[in-house]
Amino acid sequence: MLEIPLTWQLAKLSLSISMVLGLGAIAMRTSPRTAGLLAGYPLGTSLTLFFIGLEISPTFATQSAIHTLAGFTATIALGAGYLVAGGRQPGIKGMASGVAGGFIAWFTASSLLTQFDFTRLSGTLVTLCAIGVFSTLFRAIPDVKSPASRAFSLSALAARACLATIIVFTITRLAHWLPPAWAGTLAAFPVTMLPFLLILHLNHGMAPVATVIKHFPMGLGSLLSYTLCVSYTYSSLGLLWGTLAGFAAATLWLLGWMQLTAWYQRRTT
Repeated sequence: MLEIPLTWQLAKLSLSISMVLGLGAIAMRTSPRTAGLLAGYPLGTSLTLFFIGLEISPTFATQSAIHTLAGFTATIALGAGYLVAGGRQPGIKGMASGVAGGFIAWFTASSLLTQFDFTRLSGTLVTLCAIGVFSTLFRAIPDVKSPASRAFSLSALAARACLATIIVFTITRLAHWLPPAWAGTLAAFPVTMLPFLLILHLNHGMAPVATVIKHFPMGLGSLLSYTLCVSYTYSSLGLLWGTLAGFAAATLWLLGWMQLTAWYQRRTT
């Protein structure tokens, strides 16, 4: 296995921390609904795929990205598992139950997904179907109107950044021993969303967590846009420019979706 230069490790560390803190500073001024959409912004996925490409090869990262498209279905399953198991008990016990239920759901879905040889089209269609199904199932969950600012206090953001960094390092290290199917599925793991759910659960209970999970599937459009873009641009533009192109696609989708939903709400009210 290739020895990873110290500069790459430091870059991975600093990027992981700064991206989580930066998005947290934005999300602290929003509602849990908007935070759920922002949880779908491709921070963890962009880091893991980029460093997989840097540490292994752009070709391997491209192959992994194709499986990441379908792997977002497992991410939705994690949220559903957390929702089902985490609401049964309050406090830390509820959080621990939610994590256990989320991981069981994620691993079950991931094990199933890695048995298939996905293409860009089939991987995208699988996740789009999952978005439709789970959005329908989550529709009855009430929205919490109050902002979850405590989940973005300095200490909470630091804890979230540290946990997200550990997850990024773990995924990119495991990718050296795994085939593209599993590496890509791991790249879809909710690196930034899971720490956010844990902190939110501890500070505010299950209600705002449920709101974030409810809106997370629709926020996956930016992740799909990013991953689909880099699956093409890594090979044609290289890792750096391919990543920037992916972020442009994800940002355009997220802004467009937020404008569309705002227009729809004004129309219905």
